[in-house]
Amino acid sequence: MRILIVEDEEGIAAFLKQGLEEESYAVDVAIDGKNGLHLALSGEYDLLLLDWMLPGISGIEITRQFRKAHQKTPIIFLTSKDTLDETVFGLQSGANDYIKKPFHFEELLERIKVQLRPNSGEHSIFVLGEITLNTETHQVHKGNQEISLTQKEFALLEYLMRNKGKVCRRTRIIESVWDIHFEYNTAVIDVYINALRKKLMLSEKEDYIQTIRGVGYIAKEL
Repeated sequence: MRILIVEDEEGIAAFLKQGLEEESYAVDVAIDGKNGLHLALSGEYDLLLLDWMLPGISGIEITRQFRKAHQKTPIIFLTSKDTLDETVFGLQSGANDYIKKPFHFEELLERIKVQLRPNSGEHSIFVLGEITLNTETHQVHKGNQEISLTQKEFALLEYLMRNKGKVCRRTRIIESVWDIHFEYNTAVIDVYINALRKKLMLSEKEDYIQTIRGVGYIAKEL
């Protein structure tokens, strides 16, 4: 899951980024409205955390412009504004939730989980051959056997299974799973793919995770 934080108080932004990354989210940060809007419109995010008062472009304006292209992506406002009129105004602009500063990280985390909880039109269970992955329970099974994965292994498998049948480029994998946005030795992906194949006990007849040489990987059923 990928989250964008747009917050001009760098201390708060850094604190949130660290906390969310420890919860296995991939996190991008912008400290002004202009860059925040650019990232929001150009990236693929599962949720936005927006400060209301930002230099350049306000969180309200980011929400309005973002909603034109991304109707379903949840947005949570982080703000010191707390009157009823302001709350209603923020929600009417397109936000899904609203949390007043200062706040406890645990409360924000629960609000994020609520917004990311699959609704009736989405899935929490992904299937790839005999493999099932449940994002709510954070469990992976092959047949009736539960497979123990590290957080990063789980995130990588989830990314591949969410994109089943699509070629996942190495650059997109490293950005989405490792939250790295610059030129980087993507050989780390190969190490984790090999670990996944071993833990999932994939045979040649169960080559559900296939290598696309020079490009990346694809999860597909045979």
